[in-house]
Amino acid sequence: MSFPENLPSDSMVYDVVVVGSCMTDLVSYTPRLPKAGETIHGHKFFIGFGGKGANQCIQAARLGAKSAMVSKVGKDSFGDNYIENFKSNGVSTVYVGQTDEASTGVAPITVNDEGQNAIVIVAGANLLLNSEDLERASKVIDCAKVVVCQLEIRPAITLEALKIARKAGVKTIFNPAPAIADLDPEFYKETDVFCCNETEGAGDSFVGALAFYMAYYPSLELEEMNRRACDIASILTNLYQRLVIEEKRIQEEVGESRDEG
Repeated sequence: MSFPENLPSDSMVYDVVVVGSCMTDLVSYTPRLPKAGETIHGHKFFIGFGGKGANQCIQAARLGAKSAMVSKVGKDSFGDNYIENFKSNGVSTVYVGQTDEASTGVAPITVNDEGQNAIVIVAGANLLLNSEDLERASKVIDCAKVVVCQLEIRPAITLEALKIARKAGVKTIFNPAPAIADLDPEFYKETDVFCCNETEGAGDSFVGALAFYMAYYPSLELEEMNRRACDIASILTNLYQRLVIEEKRIQEEVGESRDEG
């Protein structure tokens, strides 16, 4: 496993530090979802950058927070691309490790014309983030204004990260997703804001925005922070819905022109 050289000094301070996952989304659009053993033709494909932790970190960075990610990706093209994506969004990758013991986490996603989907998640390198990685990043966790965690890495590592932050007096946000049965009660003790979400994209945007407001406007009431974070998540959700509608309209026009031809 490798980490970038020239680790930052102990005085380096980030507004938001996210300990969590990176997933490469492999998205195929098809008229319908295939049946078991069936091969069908799709009409669009793209590769996206996902993972709850990464989404939340990038959202905080785009709002202006000085952000750092603590995660693990594979020594492969997906991992290389993800690190470059972080950098292009102003996120520190000093504590994004690369390993040759597993691939970068991936999520092949099939979406039909009605918006229904089927997803396979292969966590890969995300599950190899360990206590040594947290120890290496402990100084930036200790000095952060806000630390954000989720459950797409091993729950024990998530809990350990929260404990490191709380011991240092750092505000913590815990997004318990994806949900697991019998969540360790220690999570409640180590969390300042326990933040559940119903929808994936909007939820990640909300958590990242909330982390930004907690870091930059700590004197605001939590209710006001929640309202502002909701506004940001709503804007992004509405934009996505408009893009989906426009995409469907274009597909229908292309289909009609083919029929006429």
